[in-house]
Amino acid sequence: MNDICTSCFSRLPDDSPRTGCEACEHRVHSWLRELPRHWVLLQDMLRPDTGPARRGGIGRAHAPLPVRLDALDLLGPGQVVFLDDPHGDQSGGVPMTPLLYGWVRYLTADADVPVARRDKYGTIHTSRCEGPWIRGGGDVPGLCRWLDAYLFFASTRPWWDDLYEQLEQLLDQVRRLTHTRPVKRAMDAPCPQCGTWTLEEHEDELHILCRICPARLTPDEYEAHRAAVMPPLAALALRIAAAQQTAA
Repeated sequence: MNDICTSCFSRLPDDSPRTGCEACEHRVHSWLRELPRHWVLLQDMLRPDTGPARRGGIGRAHAPLPVRLDALDLLGPGQVVFLDDPHGDQSGGVPMTPLLYGWVRYLTADADVPVARRDKYGTIHTSRCEGPWIRGGGDVPGLCRWLDAYLFFASTRPWWDDLYEQLEQLLDQVRRLTHTRPVKRAMDAPCPQCGTWTLEEHEDELHILCRICPARLTPDEYEAHRAAVMPPLAALALRIAAAQQTAA
């Protein structure tokens, strides 16, 4: 039994079977739904830009490689075992498909993983998992859907922080290539802790966060806060505007 989340170190509810909190599980859900979109973009990036060599260092003086190696490094085959790098000169990592499939295999090797099937009469049977059955194939979208469906179980295992960290590192690497970031939206109510208008809703976050202080609000908590503070603020703004108009 854990007292804190092994990924973000926030406190878990008493008697919780979790090792990863709901916020971190929500974050990984969003990552696994984001990765297939990057997979398509990376495939489009495989072919490098070409063009004639020009003076002044613009263009190429020689034929480019037939593929972009940085994109191929993420899309190509590979192994899930990280190689030793004593000299620090290895720039590549585990490609997307082997990394995701490695976690699928690791999760199904867990003796406690729940597996259920329904027979032709509608009866549900549970049994030990002998291997993953991935609906739609073993490509990146299929592997992400499979892992997404089993995150409720993964967030209770002692290796949760390893899964979280490796997916976070993979997504950081992918985002650097595709030049994309999660969508952020500024909220119109002030922060309940510091009073500044710095609350933001992040696409990959369960909570609404403040950029200045540690405030974290669930969507329901934010709506209740907004309903309490915005009408008085709107009324104050109208009185100020009326006073300014009278003074003018």
